Amino acid sequence: MESKKTHIDFTLANASSKLLFVCVENSARSQMAEGIARRLAPESVSVFSAGSQPSGSVHPLAVEVMAEIGIDISSQTSKGLDAVPLEDIDIAVTLCAEESCPVISTQAQKYHLALEDPAGNHQNETTVFRAVRDRLYETIQTWFEPSA
Repeated sequence: MESKKTHIDFTLANASSKLLFVCVENSARSQMAEGIARRLAPESVSVFSAGSQPSGSVHPLAVEVMAEIGIDISSQTSKGLDAVPLEDIDIAVTLCAEESCPVISTQAQKYHLALEDPAGNHQNETTVFRAVRDRLYETIQTWFEPSA
């Protein structure tokens, strides 16, 4: 079985890389990842998110917990894979755990980060959103740190 890669070294990536985060509904995980990557990535990296079955809206708790760390994703929209330039994507990151991960038809380098869907957890939902946000931030931050 092929192991799934989870670390991206953007110091080795093309200066104008196009990065795509994908989950099923594009309402929480991929939206938060897009907001975090836009904050941390160099301006030359284009960041997108999409879903295989977009919900049509960004989850209000995703917007709320991102605002807690000073990142505004309120203007982002939930969209399908057909709304992003798949043929131009250099790096695609799937963000699913318990549900079926979307299959992405692209020549992009593919990575996977297993994260539960915070919108699917009805107990202490805000806490789960914060935990997913924090894991995304910690992971994405390492991608854009210079190598020692």
